[in-house]
Order: sequence, then C-alpha cells, then structure tokens
Amino acid sequence: MLTFIIRRLFAVAGLLFVVAFVTMVIFYEMPQWGGQTPATMAVQYVGKQPSPAAVQGVIHRFGFDRSFPVQYFDYLRTIVTGTTFSDGTQDIACHAPCFGYSFRNYQQVWPTILSDLPVTFSIAAGAGVLWLFFGVASGLASAVRKGSLLDRVLMATALLGISLPVYFLAPLLSLPLAYRWSILPAPGSYVGILSDPGQWFLDMILPWTCLAFGLAALYTRLTRAGMLDVLSEDFVRTARAKGLSERRVIFKHALRAAITPIITIFGMDFATVLGGAVLVEITFSMKGIGFLAITSIQNGDFPMMMGVTLFAAAFIVLANLLVDVLYAAADPRVRL
Repeated sequence: MLTFIIRRLFAVAGLLFVVAFVTMVIFYEMPQWGGQTPATMAVQYVGKQPSPAAVQGVIHRFGFDRSFPVQYFDYLRTIVTGTTFSDGTQDIACHAPCFGYSFRNYQQVWPTILSDLPVTFSIAAGAGVLWLFFGVASGLASAVRKGSLLDRVLMATALLGISLPVYFLAPLLSLPLAYRWSILPAPGSYVGILSDPGQWFLDMILPWTCLAFGLAALYTRLTRAGMLDVLSEDFVRTARAKGLSERRVIFKHALRAAITPIITIFGMDFATVLGGAVLVEITFSMKGIGFLAITSIQNGDFPMMMGVTLFAAAFIVLANLLVDVLYAAADPRVRL
C-alpha cells in the first residue's frame, strides 16, 4: 500500500507540473491572439499614459524581460519555495506557495485565493452533504420500491432536478423565500461562520439548495440503477435465502456493493465544486473561487487565472488520489 501511495504521489506531482506548463503556455499565447503580449496587458494597469520608466519597471518586476524557460522555472520556484523576484539578484519571500502577483492590483495571488476559499468551501461542504444524503436515500428508496408510486415520483423529481439549471432555480426560489416572504436572506448576503454561525447557515440555505438539487437528482438515478443491478446478483439472493432480514440485506450487502461508484463520483464532484462553484457564486453574488476566476478572465488578469487553475487542478488531482487509495484499500487488485 505504501509503495502504491508513493507511486501515485509522484504521478500527482508530475501532472501538476504539466498543468503548470500548459497554463504558462496559454498565458503567453492567448494575449497574442488579440495583438498583445503579457507585458502589455500588465502595463495597462499602471495608467493610461505611463512613462517609459514605469513600463520598464512593470516588465522587469513581472520578469517579462527574461526568456520563456527562465520565466517558467521561476514560476515553478515561486510555487515550491514561496519566493518571487523583484530583480535578477534579489529574492523576495512571499506566502508559500506563491503564484506571483495580480496584474490588476499587484496583490499576491495565493493570499487572494485563500481569502476567497471560505466562501467556496462553505458552498461545497453544505451542498455536498445534501446531494449525497438525499441522492443516495432517494435512489435507495426508489430501487427498493421499484414500479411503485414513490418510485415514479422520485424519478420525476430527479428528471426535473437534472433539467433545471442553477441560474433558473436560484431566482425561482429567491423570489418567494427571500423577497416576498423574507424567510431567508436575499442573494448576495454572506457572513463568515466564525462571525455569526446562525446567520451563516441562513445565508447558505439557498446556494446549498440550488447546487445540491441537480446533483442529488443525478445521484438518485445513479444509486437506483446501481441498486437494481446489485439486487439481482446471486449473493443478494443467497443472503435472503439464509433468512436475513430485508433491512440487513439492503443496507449491509446490497448498498455496500452499490455505493462504491457513488463514492468515486462524489469525490470528483466535490473537488470540482471546491475548485469553484461558478454558477452558484455568480448567481448569488458570492465572492468565492469561481467568482474570482470569472472576474480574472474578464479583466485579463492572467497570473490570477493561472493561480485559480492550478488551485482547482490540485483539488481534482488530490481527490482522484484519495479515491485511488480508498479503492486500493478495499480491492488489492487495484494496486497491480
């Protein structure tokens, strides 16, 4: 198991280096499609008519006067060691890891991402619990009562949930609950959990519901399909033939076999949402990682875009690693 984990860690590190290289190449190539360069995009934030000295200072500060390989390895160094460069001889320490400085406000990218992370984590954690619990529970009930009225209602609800996007569901729920009856806070309200846990919970109900509804519907259908396949297996018929109670057969034998793919999908979905719940954050005006990514794209802030991309990629890769380790622990054949 230890050898398997070490081998996977090396693969994760290599994949992140590849992601860093791809984002660096895109950082250089995309501005040229519009007739610009990274240097000219950085200089535009100095002012409308910057002096030649100011232009050269910005170009030197961001390292655009050095070759691409040097800039790439400097970028890797900032991530690994937490240092950036103000000139060719002096290293400036920053919060490790450091993704450089924003074109827009010259603030360090890493602290900016960390400051927006609590919002995204709040959305992902609460919605993840909701869509996993209700999706699995609904799928289980639908499979056990196949063909019943409950099965039809749950499947119809699941189809509705998959069909309704977040940007449609959000105003549909906000108009009566937030604006008409004032039961919940209006979109755009957010208080940190440490500042006021009660208000934080109320602020998050609508984002959680809108994000979890569609994913819970998907998990309902997946769980139902998996349970129906497992319930027809020989080991389930054997368990029933032994005289085990139906509850024991369902929860101890069938569900354990059907839930493994769901756990895999949940790990990847949670990591993706943690990398930026874009639609939810934009719809509810919540400044998280997804909101930061969109504003960085709109502003042409490539260092921030690269930082958010690596940040999201790291979550997805680490989630994939965790799923692989859990699979290897459960099934030794995966280690081969």
